[in-house]
Amino acid sequence: MAIKKSKAIIAVIGAVLVAAAAVGIWMAPYVTTGAPDDGIILLRKGSSVQTATDSLAAHVDVEFARRVGKLLDMTGADISGRQGAFRVKKGDSPYTVMRKLRSGPEDGIKFTFNNVRTREEFAERWGQKFMYGKDEMLKLLNDPTALATLGRTPENVTAMLMPDSYEFYWDITPIDFMTKMKNFYNKFWNDERKTKARQLGLTPDQVAVIASIVEEETAKADERPKVARLYLNRIKQNMPLQADPTVKFAIGDFTIKRITNAMLRTVSPYNTYVNTGLPPGPIRLPEKSSLDAVLNAPDHDYVYMCASDDFSGYHNFAVDYGTHMANARRYQAALDARGIK
Repeated sequence: MAIKKSKAIIAVIGAVLVAAAAVGIWMAPYVTTGAPDDGIILLRKGSSVQTATDSLAAHVDVEFARRVGKLLDMTGADISGRQGAFRVKKGDSPYTVMRKLRSGPEDGIKFTFNNVRTREEFAERWGQKFMYGKDEMLKLLNDPTALATLGRTPENVTAMLMPDSYEFYWDITPIDFMTKMKNFYNKFWNDERKTKARQLGLTPDQVAVIASIVEEETAKADERPKVARLYLNRIKQNMPLQADPTVKFAIGDFTIKRITNAMLRTVSPYNTYVNTGLPPGPIRLPEKSSLDAVLNAPDHDYVYMCASDDFSGYHNFAVDYGTHMANARRYQAALDARGIK
């Protein structure tokens, strides 16, 4: 009798082991296989399992997404209340990703921006990264009442947008984003930099305006401090800035190769040939290094500059108008020789 009972127990154990082995074999792809690449899942509140797997399939892999979706369905997961970006790392198992979608924290999104001139361009870049999109950001950037809560106007708000790499949550609202950018701006403008600005007779925003013009004038980082001092000299002598990039900004076309006399008469508060003093805001989002180039501009007496006729990207500088006109004639002749209109 005991032998029969032992055999029965052994049979049951064997059956259990076989079943466990079968389950293990079936589960293996869900716990041992890894995501073939890094990716991201973007969820809005109200998203279904299908929404999550569609996002995963688009950003990582179709088969991997199917396995994650299967696990979500099997566990009865309700992800309708979840919102944000959920990062998948290469090698993560479907089970790991399932757990992240069910209850894991959302991940930050890296946002890097530079070489931006207008509010519209910035809104476009921002909208490509974050949930609320271009139109919501542009609405804020053009809203005087909303910007007033940040101490900004549509004209000077770009001075607060300092190009760099940042990390935010995907579902951040435009106003929360701008509030954080104000904090970054305030951190950059420490006591030392604000003191340097005051010594130049400028506010931080005015430094940003000059830096934006300097960046448009020269792509050569080593020349920017010299160009910055030239504009500071002009301001000190109450001379009009007469910066060609401000004309391009006023026209709305930075592809212009040659500024004509008619262009110089463009009516706009940004045209520094028509108006004395600084424009009402930056003509691009200046880099931090360009802001420092203004604050630390070396002393010199130059008040004129003209693009070099060797098209090196550098400029010829002059103290007097006669020398400047000679430089300008050489540059115009070089343009003519190349057929640049």
